[in-house]
Amino acid sequence: MTDPQDAIDANAERREAERDPRIGERTAGEKQEGIPFIGAGPGDPGLLTVTGKELVEAADLVVHAGSLVNSDLLEEYCAEAEQVSSVGKDLEELVPLMRDAYEDGRTVVRLHSGDPAIYGAALEQMDALEHEGVPTYIVPGVTSAFAASATLRTQLTLNGVANHVAFTRPQGKTLDPEEDHISEFLEMGDVTTCIYLGTHAVSETMERLLDAGHDPDTPVAVVYHASWPDEDVIEGTIGTIGERVEKAGYRASALVLIGDAARKAGYERSYLYGDWANRTGDTEEDS
Repeated sequence: MTDPQDAIDANAERREAERDPRIGERTAGEKQEGIPFIGAGPGDPGLLTVTGKELVEAADLVVHAGSLVNSDLLEEYCAEAEQVSSVGKDLEELVPLMRDAYEDGRTVVRLHSGDPAIYGAALEQMDALEHEGVPTYIVPGVTSAFAASATLRTQLTLNGVANHVAFTRPQGKTLDPEEDHISEFLEMGDVTTCIYLGTHAVSETMERLLDAGHDPDTPVAVVYHASWPDEDVIEGTIGTIGERVEKAGYRASALVLIGDAARKAGYERSYLYGDWANRTGDTEEDS
């Protein structure tokens, strides 16, 4: 197969020259030709989309994200399919595996946890497959921030509290310190900051926020395994959450949510179901 980076570069050059003709012709919920990259959702099999369920049920080969995908989902929806975990496999192994199966006439699906668009590393696989002549497409899923929000019985956006949402990750092996913008998001004041891939670094992240002068009483909620049977919620503040997460012993698979929306406090009634909903003859500017 072509070197994956060469495939990525070639596709980038092509996109600069012309638009993918499938854009505008196909919708996100439409089954298409090729290998679908499906968001399995946060954990609970019921949070897999209807289209995703239909596709995995019809698959001959399911390449999945290992323990990040609930085994109950695999057993319930694709027990008859060959199941291959992608854990420990690089692109040089994964791409030929999926390409060969597809070219042999087998129905292949790639099952990512959550939604492939959020820290899914899906596009590099798709580009490599497309370069090999195998069409691909994305089927959206429910990302863990949405499951965590539902567990906390809150919204990520609340009128008068949080007008914006940031999906981010902390500095570490794959993110340089200058690329860590968590402190900047908090400085904006009306942002709900959702931290992925940072369970192991909750204490360090909170210490950096304290060193940057952020209010130690800022609410923080950590939802471990959102929507799984062993789901757990740890609530606290920037000043206390690190110690509480360490005491619980979690090092992975949790969503960290920072901001007043986590506590559902201080928000205001929206205009949607008030005067705005009952207006007559208002202009767009009035709304």
